[in-house]
Amino acid sequence: ARAAGDAQPFRITVLDAATGRGVPMVELTITSGVTLITDSAGVIAFDEPGLMGTEVWFHVKAHGYQHAKDGFGYAGARLRTAPGGSATVKVDRINIAERLYRVTGQGIYRDSVILGDTPPIREPLLSGGVLGQDSVQTCVYGGKVYWFWGDTNRASYPLGNFAMSGATSELPPPAGRGLDPSRGVDLTYFVGADGFSRPMCPIEGQPGPVWCDGFVTAPDKTGRERMLCHFARMKDLGTMYEHGFAAWNDERQVFEVVARIPLDATLHARGGGSPVRVSGPEGDFWYFATPFPFVRCRAEFEALSDPARYEAYTCLEPGARWSDESPRVEMKDGRPVWGWKRDTGLVLQKEQRTLVERGALKAEDAPIRLRDAGTGKAVLGHAGTVAWNDYRRRWIMIVQEVWGSSLCGEVWYAEAPEITGPWAEAVKIITHDDYSFYNVAHHRFFDQEGGRVIYLEGTYTMAFSGTKVPTPRYDYNQIMYRLDLSDERLRAAR
Repeated sequence: ARAAGDAQPFRITVLDAATGRGVPMVELTITSGVTLITDSAGVIAFDEPGLMGTEVWFHVKAHGYQHAKDGFGYAGARLRTAPGGSATVKVDRINIAERLYRVTGQGIYRDSVILGDTPPIREPLLSGGVLGQDSVQTCVYGGKVYWFWGDTNRASYPLGNFAMSGATSELPPPAGRGLDPSRGVDLTYFVGADGFSRPMCPIEGQPGPVWCDGFVTAPDKTGRERMLCHFARMKDLGTMYEHGFAAWNDERQVFEVVARIPLDATLHARGGGSPVRVSGPEGDFWYFATPFPFVRCRAEFEALSDPARYEAYTCLEPGARWSDESPRVEMKDGRPVWGWKRDTGLVLQKEQRTLVERGALKAEDAPIRLRDAGTGKAVLGHAGTVAWNDYRRRWIMIVQEVWGSSLCGEVWYAEAPEITGPWAEAVKIITHDDYSFYNVAHHRFFDQEGGRVIYLEGTYTMAFSGTKVPTPRYDYNQIMYRLDLSDERLRAAR
């Protein structure tokens, strides 16, 4: 906030025309090319010397939202600025999901603070010294939400933390004392002596990032609940030095290696944004979505740290692998035998398509048939999460598309009667203009109104999009969305 007597900026608030809520990440550009971007409250503190007290045209642009165009085709608004004054701009939402706020990074409520507002989170400007972080993972453990991210940027140097970052937050009401997820997430980072987010999974050895996924909890043989994850030490984006399982040390507050996995292992804890735990007649299992939940393991610490105990939902003959010259489909009475099998190759979306093209599998026998409910066009899923939803009485999937309007920038919603599918009609809920939004995750612990309202987030980044200009502060950070499952447009996903 400014000192008393200082001239106040001009407040611009961009609102969702339907909900009246402020819209984050809306770009307002004046005719000289200067671009300002709304903070997580949908607010801009306009303070441009020489342009105060004048009429200023603002071009309005935002992923998933639009502003009405004038007679010349310009989408924007003319505002008369004045110190301490204010104006409101309304935009129409195209996305079915509603953008709420930025979860990570610097200046989440920068403009609101400049204008003297009180943001909903404790650290609205900088938390854990984090400027940007990759790919959210979560786990509810010890009555709190544990948040983990990949490579993390700092202010003091281009290279930051490459061995996972972490934080905790309180569960929201009624289970905990945390914020309502519609307002924000109060993160408490694990930091080092310098105040910067410290490594959560430090592993000595060859240099390279350490990435973790598949965060789960399970009792060990003594009955003590443990938190476990899969780790991979990377040489580059696609090459691993090693991988295995690591367990959380409550005293040291880091993950420690408990087992290493052969690089050619058939199955292990392939983690989506949030593995799902399911109890049934067969027992208690964790299912790992990538984005299809076709890998599972019993919810026991010793089982989860042993790759030989993992099972794949597959139609291949037991023991067959995709590395085989021609993997064979297990058949009975002329139909493929789909089931949970150990030490057997996964048959996910690409593999199913290959088997169909070879004539080894009929299209109607494939449980993954993901397609646009409106056009019938195939949707290639890349990452996502699956959960049972009490409101829809179905399994629901939030899935990122590989291709689409923008590379890794489209998010879809789908439903299925069983966790294994069939996954068919999907509806696009989030779109981006030449920008990526990957590794999306539905946070089940935030569900409201019996599952009617759900929350999801992903990594907003220019990394794979081809875009050359990053969105200041928002790029390489996590953005939270809200989805109302009563929206009529989602009915096509059935």
